[in-house]
Amino acid sequence: MISGIWTFALPRILALIAAAIVVGLLIGHVALTIAVALCVALGLNYYRLFLLERWLKNRRLVDPPDLSGPWGEVIALTVRIYRRKKFHKKRLSEVVREFRGLTSALPDGIVVLGREHEIQWFNPRAARFLGLRRRVDIGHRIDNLVRQPEFRTYLDRAEFSMPVIVRQSATADVFLSLQMVDYGEGQKLLVVRDVSREIRVEAMRKDFVANASHELRSPLTVIAGYVDTLADDPVLDAETRTALEEMQRQSARMQAVVDDLIDLSRLESGSNEAPFDFIDVPWLLSLMKRDVLARPDRCSEFEFAIDSESGILGAESEIHSIFSNLIGNAIKYTPKDGRINVRWWVDEAGGHFSVADTGMGIAPEHLPRLTERFYRVDPGRSRASGGSGLGLSIVKHALQRHGGTLRIHSEEAQGSTFTCDFPEARISGRS
Repeated sequence: MISGIWTFALPRILALIAAAIVVGLLIGHVALTIAVALCVALGLNYYRLFLLERWLKNRRLVDPPDLSGPWGEVIALTVRIYRRKKFHKKRLSEVVREFRGLTSALPDGIVVLGREHEIQWFNPRAARFLGLRRRVDIGHRIDNLVRQPEFRTYLDRAEFSMPVIVRQSATADVFLSLQMVDYGEGQKLLVVRDVSREIRVEAMRKDFVANASHELRSPLTVIAGYVDTLADDPVLDAETRTALEEMQRQSARMQAVVDDLIDLSRLESGSNEAPFDFIDVPWLLSLMKRDVLARPDRCSEFEFAIDSESGILGAESEIHSIFSNLIGNAIKYTPKDGRINVRWWVDEAGGHFSVADTGMGIAPEHLPRLTERFYRVDPGRSRASGGSGLGLSIVKHALQRHGGTLRIHSEEAQGSTFTCDFPEARISGRS
């Protein structure tokens, strides 16, 4: 199929050759006349090409040449493309200007990183938080400029579901939350937030809870002692004895809450990592099994499965607290005709301890908040069973000190499964 250009050019070429033949016949040199005519036509096209090139190089200063035929169509098409490009360039400049204005107004710092964590762009807030300089630091790896050990560990683990908290500098009382967000192909956003106020409020709250718990322990002990002494008086009437027994139950419950608060405060204020003392998990679970089977409030079917003789390297009191809290919760919320399965096993990913029950289950909207302090799915039932709302929070913090995580799977009216995953570095004596 002949294109539009050839439709225009071919008749003119044929007409030029025909005219050259006629002239050549008149002067007796047909071939020479045709060659001269074609050279003139070629020279004319080269001249038009020269005009087009000059205009393309200086289109801001020179008007487009007034050419007809295919060259005119090329110039018209080029003008349209140039105008479209100019429009899109202007629009892109406006978008970039708006984006820079938006990111400058953000309360958070934003850093765009490449595949190797090299800095490609950052907003003014990130420059202020991290001390970055636009002309100097672009192209450098972010971990060469943000040298806090916690951030380096965060990058090495490549687990970016949660942010890492770092101090801005050794002397500054400013804390920053750093979180990676994947986008594009291999690129990442580093979101930087100032969480100094939240850290200070959390520290004040922890100090208050710890101090209040310790201050309450002594008065509670005294009150419980007097109540026990009064309850042992044989001359008490039935009404007074009932009141004293209720006071005993409530004081014991308050003592349990205070003990849990003290344990939680100790975990939060302790070092970030638990010691690496050997804990014989099968032996520990065998002792707990004996205690559980002696409890009158347990369900009818209770099964312990110890699939590995390996132990854990950690703090025995904290591991015992993790296991007892999860087993205790399962007993509280599983009916008498229900079933509880406790299992310990080891695989290539590390060690795992799980407690599965056929109890009431937990609705999905409650799962993200289960490890919060004093959070209860059913406050009435938890209070009736004597729960403090601190057990799972203690489990979470104790697991964090051992490098572990807590997985929760639950469905309403189907039961729940709580699984503790311990890293391979914390497993010893694997069989």
